[in-house]
Amino acid sequence: MKIGDLFERDAQCQTGLRHETVHGLQYDSRAIEAGDVFFAFPGDNVDGHKFVEAAFAAGAVAIVSEHPAPDAHREQWIQVPHGRRALARAALRFYGRPDQRLKLTGVTGTNGKTSTVFLLDAILAHSGHLTARLGTIEHKVGQRRIKAVNTTPESLDIVRFLADLVEQGGTHATFEVSSHALDLGRIHGFDFHTVVFTNLSQDHLDYHGTMEEYAAAKRLLLEGAGGETPRFAVINRDDPVGQDWLEASASETLSYGVQHGADVAAENVEVRMSGVCFRALTPRGNLDIRSSLGGEFNVANLLAAIAAALTLGIDLNAIGEGLEECKAVPGRFELVDEGQPFTVIVDYAHTDDALRNLLEAAHTLRRQSKAPGRILTVFGCGGDRDRTKRPAMGEMAGRLSDLVILTSDNPRTEDPLNIIDDIRVGLGRVDSSYEVELDRAQAIRFAVAQAVGGDIVLIAGKGHETTQTIGKQVNPFDDREVARGVLQSLGYGVDLDAG
Repeated sequence: MKIGDLFERDAQCQTGLRHETVHGLQYDSRAIEAGDVFFAFPGDNVDGHKFVEAAFAAGAVAIVSEHPAPDAHREQWIQVPHGRRALARAALRFYGRPDQRLKLTGVTGTNGKTSTVFLLDAILAHSGHLTARLGTIEHKVGQRRIKAVNTTPESLDIVRFLADLVEQGGTHATFEVSSHALDLGRIHGFDFHTVVFTNLSQDHLDYHGTMEEYAAAKRLLLEGAGGETPRFAVINRDDPVGQDWLEASASETLSYGVQHGADVAAENVEVRMSGVCFRALTPRGNLDIRSSLGGEFNVANLLAAIAAALTLGIDLNAIGEGLEECKAVPGRFELVDEGQPFTVIVDYAHTDDALRNLLEAAHTLRRQSKAPGRILTVFGCGGDRDRTKRPAMGEMAGRLSDLVILTSDNPRTEDPLNIIDDIRVGLGRVDSSYEVELDRAQAIRFAVAQAVGGDIVLIAGKGHETTQTIGKQVNPFDDREVARGVLQSLGYGVDLDAG
């Protein structure tokens, strides 16, 4: 393929360069081979422009940048208005538009993205489709599993995943689309068959600045994000923002919600420790749903997956069977059970809205208990991230917990005590009992050791994560394994007669 075939007319370069043959695309200078085009733009930690010389030394045929061409490299420089958008469009063209050869579903929103993607992928897999699933926990492409670095990878990586799926004979790809990815242009120009909006609540204001800007980034997906307008938009009618977007959408819409009036709704909801049951009311008929995913908030995620599956033409019975086969979503309302007489739940909740959902789910379970106990909540907030949500999370935890144990999440380069102080502001607004233990493992041990029959211990914030970042150091850490180890050290789950 020629360079001129990859770029829009607004790309500026020497005429002769447009006729050069391209052998590959790269945004990581360490991966460059002879004949590649190198896209230089700022990354999370380093600016790609620092590696221009290294790229040429490795055999790059051209550099793509938002910066004007330096005199020394004028003959091999392509200036574009937006580097990441240019990469996305170039990748789609270079790999033969795999987005148009698959049915893409993008899921955006503050909470519920991961669970909705897992559920929809389970439905598709049960229906016999070879799929890709991209998101926070991991990326799955056909039979391949790839560690996730970002919720939504760089466009070039996504396109490569999609092209790989096409080569394997796959048909559908479902992925989480973060507000960062939308704002940066990581999915710019992709053609989605279906997009899903779950909800909007406060998060990432350290990046977006205001809720209006955060909402605007999310809305880009529903508008096509530089690609064709999605054929279908599945939107949460229970969310106030979703209600507005339903009226303004240019796509064919399918609303979902627990409240009355949605196209896909729920009735006769039953929430148990073993999961949720309800009847789904859909335009294609009613369906009895039995899911092992716990928590009433998962009803909305199940409805979102049902609605998305309907837009993809999946049979109602296959939808129900696929949902029943999805036994768990890692780190989402995940039970840690070693036979103890109290409940331990690990969840990714890291916003005040998600924490409220988690705590309300715990209250529902407590009301059903024959011997209801206390709710003990272990949580912290991430460092070097949105500070404004910390007091709100503290207030929510204090209002709905019997005891709060404040601890470190991923403090990163921020002083953990400063993070705790921000959370305490919210705790001070309510009459709550709390303890502070900065060592997360010790905080989990303290909570579990305090628990007695009927209690519910919630360990919130990190969910599926298997590391903890303190300063610049990344250490192995898994809330689920730590909790399991504490329970076993207390004698639960141990066969005392063994040996």
